[in-house]
Amino acid sequence: MPPEDPERVLILSYAPVTGRPALAALLALDEALAQLLRTTSQPAVGQLRLAWWREALAKLDTAPPPAEPVLRSLAAEVLPRGVSGASLVTIVHGWEVLVEEEALDGLALARYAAGRGSLFVAAGTALGAAGDPLAQGGEGWALADLARHLGDGVEADAARSLAAPKLAEALGQRWSRNARALGAMAHRARMDLDLPVDAPLPIGAPKRVARLLWHRLSGR
Repeated sequence: MPPEDPERVLILSYAPVTGRPALAALLALDEALAQLLRTTSQPAVGQLRLAWWREALAKLDTAPPPAEPVLRSLAAEVLPRGVSGASLVTIVHGWEVLVEEEALDGLALARYAAGRGSLFVAAGTALGAAGDPLAQGGEGWALADLARHLGDGVEADAARSLAAPKLAEALGQRWSRNARALGAMAHRARMDLDLPVDAPLPIGAPKRVARLLWHRLSGR
C-alpha cells in the first residue's frame, strides 16, 4: 500500500497505537522493495539491489542502521518489538522470485507468497497478535496484489487462483483486536480479487470502507 493510498491510513488506524509505527515501517519496507522492482529493468541489477537489502536487514541485528529512512524506522520501531532483522530477509526472498524466474509457475508463486507474505508474520509479532491466521492472510494478500501487476494473463490467473483459498481460510476466522489492521489488509485483498484484473480499484469507495469498518468492529 503506497503512502498516498487513503485506505492505508484507515487500515493503520486499526493497529494498536503503540504498534502502529511498527506496521507503518514494515509497509514502507514492502513499498521500497516494490519500487525497486518497478524501477529495475535488468534482472541482474535487480538481484544486486535486493542483495543489498538482504545484507542491510540482517545487519540491523548487530549494528546501527545506515542513513536510509526505511532501515532506520525498522530499527527504531520494529526490532524493539521482538522482530529480528534476519527474519525480515525472508520478505526480500519473496521479491527475489520475481527477478530470478523467467516464468512464474505454481512453485515460484508459492515461494513468492511465502516470502513476501511473511510481512504479516513479522507484523503479528510486532503487534502482539501471533495467534491469528497470519501466514494464510499474508500469502493471500501478496498473491492478490501480484495478480494485478502481472502482464501475463495466465500467470495473473494462477496468482488469483492461489490467493482465493488462502484468503478464504484466513478470513473464515475471527481476528484478534491487535491483528485487525492485518485482517483488514486481507479483506481488502479479497475485495480486489472480486474485480477483473484490468478494472481500476475503487479505493475509498463507501462499500469497501464499510466492509473494513465492520472488520474493525467484529474481527470478521
